[in-house]
Amino acid sequence: MNADSENKKTIERYQTLARQRRQIMELPSEKALDAILDAPQPVALVHSFPEEDFYFLINDIGLENSLELMRLASNRQWEYIFDIEAWEKDRIEIHSVTRWLDLLLKIDSQRFIKWFLDDKTEFVEFYLFKNIEVKVRESDQDPSEFDKEFFTFDDTIYFRFREDVFDPDAMERESEPTIREHRDAFLSTFFRLLADYDHLIYQKVLLESSSVIPAETEEEAYRLRNVRLAEKGFMPFDEAIGIYQALKPQDFAKQSVKYTVKDDERRQLLPVPLYHAGMLKEDNLFAGALKRIETNEVLEQIQSEFAGLCNQIVAADQETIRDRELLSAIVKKACGYLNIGLESLTAEGKQHDINRATALIQQYPLAGIFRVGYGRALELKWKAERWRKTSWFEKEGLLLNFWDQDGMGVLGGLFIKKPLFYDNYATGVLYREFISTEDVDKTAKVLNEIIYLDELLALTDFKLERISDGSLTYKNLLLTLWVSNYLGLSKKPAPLTLDEFKRFFDDLWSGEGKPRKTSRKMKEAFLHWLSDLTGQALYEISQKLDQTLENLFSEIESELGKVSSKDLVPEYIHLFLIEA
Repeated sequence: MNADSENKKTIERYQTLARQRRQIMELPSEKALDAILDAPQPVALVHSFPEEDFYFLINDIGLENSLELMRLASNRQWEYIFDIEAWEKDRIEIHSVTRWLDLLLKIDSQRFIKWFLDDKTEFVEFYLFKNIEVKVRESDQDPSEFDKEFFTFDDTIYFRFREDVFDPDAMERESEPTIREHRDAFLSTFFRLLADYDHLIYQKVLLESSSVIPAETEEEAYRLRNVRLAEKGFMPFDEAIGIYQALKPQDFAKQSVKYTVKDDERRQLLPVPLYHAGMLKEDNLFAGALKRIETNEVLEQIQSEFAGLCNQIVAADQETIRDRELLSAIVKKACGYLNIGLESLTAEGKQHDINRATALIQQYPLAGIFRVGYGRALELKWKAERWRKTSWFEKEGLLLNFWDQDGMGVLGGLFIKKPLFYDNYATGVLYREFISTEDVDKTAKVLNEIIYLDELLALTDFKLERISDGSLTYKNLLLTLWVSNYLGLSKKPAPLTLDEFKRFFDDLWSGEGKPRKTSRKMKEAFLHWLSDLTGQALYEISQKLDQTLENLFSEIESELGKVSSKDLVPEYIHLFLIEA
């Protein structure tokens, strides 16, 4: 009976702390700090924060303003901060270690000494090995034999601060002397406090630091760090990169299903990271499926899994995420590809089954759904790269701008290591991650049109030696060749003279008003010419390039529809090649 009562109280305390955390996470950073410090039990509240959330919280508030929170933090939270901040990929970043050790020492020196001795002895001794040189004075040795840089607290063990830890090429920069002074001040304070705490331990630490095997110690520290971070989704790079391995929808169901808690099972008393799920602002299939989950235990499990997925993406991208803005980009990326994956797995005609999507995220790992979504983007990338290897465009040695702005943008996003969607500042950026199957379909449409145009051009025997202008595009190439054919000129690609273009210009339009429209007769003439030139059927060209050709003539109307033939200036005409 007493055990049940205690368990009930524990669960109630957990639920109370969880509610308080959610409320704090919704507050602006300056109010979040006051809310924590004014809580009835601020220590318990701070300790209840998952390490990831606590790290983002102190960065949002600002380190200078978060010193009291750092004082209240648990050793586990301190260690997580070190695991993130003290490493540059697989190497210890000495300057960051100095900064954080000094900060923790100033926050609570006695606790710092105990934490160092209990949990971080090998790590700090490696840091000391890199930063100090230690010598032991023999009983018959005069202290004057040591260089003046050496100093001691006990006239037995002497040490000096090393300078070779700093970049010699950067010593002229203002930051280097400041970093060196900061390091020297921290170590002086640290050694004095350690000697006061226990002089024998002080001597032991100095002697052990001088005999560290650096490669072995750093490798072991890196291994232990990876073990701790892997529990939160931060896998080693060679494992984390597997999140970008494509998974076809037909292979998705072959995965093992995941274990999901049941309604009648006792809630796990583990804090769930809230920062990641709290940034899900998108209105898409994944976010909609989350809203349909009514069981809190299941929802918390998926939120925790989503945080782990975001952390794996961070590890795969080898990024260091310190604030909301950077984390928001990772969350959007994860959410976008989860959405594409769910849309690909639940599509019934043009409708997406949200009930099926809700079942999928409860039954299968989110990482698998992400891989299905990312695989859609990878398929476009692979298709573009396969085409490029054998394309007419590549054989002619042309630049990407040959495909005009939109084509160049789409291809540029597909040819990079991790494909991106060409947004052209529609949402404020030039490139962004794919977030829906609509993005995939738009990109596929442009790519297919480029491939088909390239195939048409490969059917000709054009030689482009006479055209070396960097402004050459498929548009002005085809239109110029058409004009040459229309006027009975040479069939070889070459710029028109202005007089030749004027002979064609007036025939291009229908009606007299301005802005003028291109005549239907001329559009049909262009289509017939392209069919005769390439040997392709009219219906096939129309089917595959209908909107492209319609847009091309709309551009002609936009550029030249208000211009009279007497006002034509070659430098301002981009859709036709005309001699200046």
